[in-house]
Amino acid sequence: MSETLKARDTKDVEDAVGWAVTQGKALEILGRGSKRGLGRPVAADLVLDLSGLSGVTLYEPDELVLTAKAGTPVADIEALLDRYGQELAFEPMDYGPLLGTESGSGTLGGMLAANLSGPRRIKSGAARDHLLGAMAISGRGERFKSGGRVVKNVTGYDLCKLLTGSFGTLAVMTEVTVKVLPKAETQATLMVPGLDDDSGIRAMTAAMGSPCDVSAAAHLPAHVAPRFEGLDAKGPTTLLRLEGVAPSVHHRKTVLAKLLGEFGAVEDLGEAGPLWRAVRDAKIFAADRGDGERHVFRVSTPPAQAAAFAAAVSPSAQMFHDWAGGLMWIAVLPHDRVAPASIRAAIAQFGGHATLVRAPAEVRAEADVFQPQAEPVAALSRRIKQGFDPKGVLNPGRMWAGV
Repeated sequence: MSETLKARDTKDVEDAVGWAVTQGKALEILGRGSKRGLGRPVAADLVLDLSGLSGVTLYEPDELVLTAKAGTPVADIEALLDRYGQELAFEPMDYGPLLGTESGSGTLGGMLAANLSGPRRIKSGAARDHLLGAMAISGRGERFKSGGRVVKNVTGYDLCKLLTGSFGTLAVMTEVTVKVLPKAETQATLMVPGLDDDSGIRAMTAAMGSPCDVSAAAHLPAHVAPRFEGLDAKGPTTLLRLEGVAPSVHHRKTVLAKLLGEFGAVEDLGEAGPLWRAVRDAKIFAADRGDGERHVFRVSTPPAQAAAFAAAVSPSAQMFHDWAGGLMWIAVLPHDRVAPASIRAAIAQFGGHATLVRAPAEVRAEADVFQPQAEPVAALSRRIKQGFDPKGVLNPGRMWAGV
């Protein structure tokens, strides 16, 4: 097991990375380890533990802005925001159930490094759209700051967007500022049972194209729908969520129910909070439910192609659709060698990208965990990595070999 360096503050991180640069050492960047199984295994000499960088340093509810150290648990942030009737609008998923780690242990820095977004992504955007500023240490051992504490702070290069989703391969974020938003007063979920994949996708597309301001849309095929928490389903189920003040939700629910009537019977499930958390966290594939052996892919594809994409994947796969068809969670049996190839072939045919989010380390070391890049894009990625981390100190090889 690699030796661990535990940072107490930004200066400790700066010193640790600077030392690693001079000594030719590689560092695995770790918060609380909830997403350690994401990406390719990191071949590092030491672990840089950021869990000691914890705590909210600024919160101004009236200004809708919060600043916290990168190692602060997301659960602590959400609990604080909830007391003031606010939330992280992008609804970040909790990878704990899927990866077999403790639920609620993810950190703010890890959430942003992985660019986590839940069902509300289709309305509120991704995590990167809510990151206002960051303090970070590059792979050169240099401290830098990007952004600020207001939405209109656009001076210089927007490095925050670059760091979000880079999985710690470019820089170590030590403190971040995020935009927060008021929590909806109420929510309602409408269900249309019995639709096949094609009809379910068309129903979600119609809902998204309406003036009803849908905040989440998911389609659960027959082979997985009965396993979702908070849903008594015996067949395929299509779900639409509305959020806002009560009179508005009531009005929009009436309009949406009428619109969906052409696809089938419409039922009102009420708020359905546990159900949407199950969708958000892909809980039906959770390790503790006996599905831990299945390899899980997270696929983004054009919603119009989602039904055809699903039909092209190996029949042994289990799957469901989120983001109105733009996101698919696909679980395949480890001995089914056809399934991963069928997913990559479908990407080539229909467009999008696929990420292998759960598999044993030996599989992730050999497979394309992230979508293979076209050579011009791969060359750009290498140049960016070279600019931020020329000696390959930070999470080497976590995304692609050498990046």
